[in-house]
Amino acid sequence: MLFRLLLLFIFVPLVELYLLLQLAHATSAGATFLVVISTGVLGSYLAKREGLMAWQKFHNALGEGRVPSREIQDGLMIVFAAALLLTPGMITDAVGFLLLVPVGRDFIRKTVLSRYFAGFKNVQIRSSFFESPARQPFNDSNTIDGKATRR
Repeated sequence: MLFRLLLLFIFVPLVELYLLLQLAHATSAGATFLVVISTGVLGSYLAKREGLMAWQKFHNALGEGRVPSREIQDGLMIVFAAALLLTPGMITDAVGFLLLVPVGRDFIRKTVLSRYFAGFKNVQIRSSFFESPARQPFNDSNTIDGKATRR
């Protein structure tokens, strides 16, 4: 797993740099710079909007008395999307925009997350209430009487 992450952190930036250089070669450096800046600005706006919607859905789920697991997943994917969109690059922007769209989040949830949480489908949670030890009655033998005055 660590080796895969290392390859990912080396391979993705190199591919991103290559794609940005190819875009600059095909258009111009100014146009490439404008694309990078505009995707960052647009991504931050969309992430804020989607984040507020996810926050409202989270509160609605809590108000209805349900566990907001889907809303938490959406919120985490939106935060990850915002981080990807602020990173310059074409692949990270595409994945970031995919995570911002609800259809894209559903796709990621069905394909990626279902693979990682496949073993957790039949989880049962049980709880019981344990009695706390009996409290000792108040003992005032250590109480000191006094008088307070305000100056």
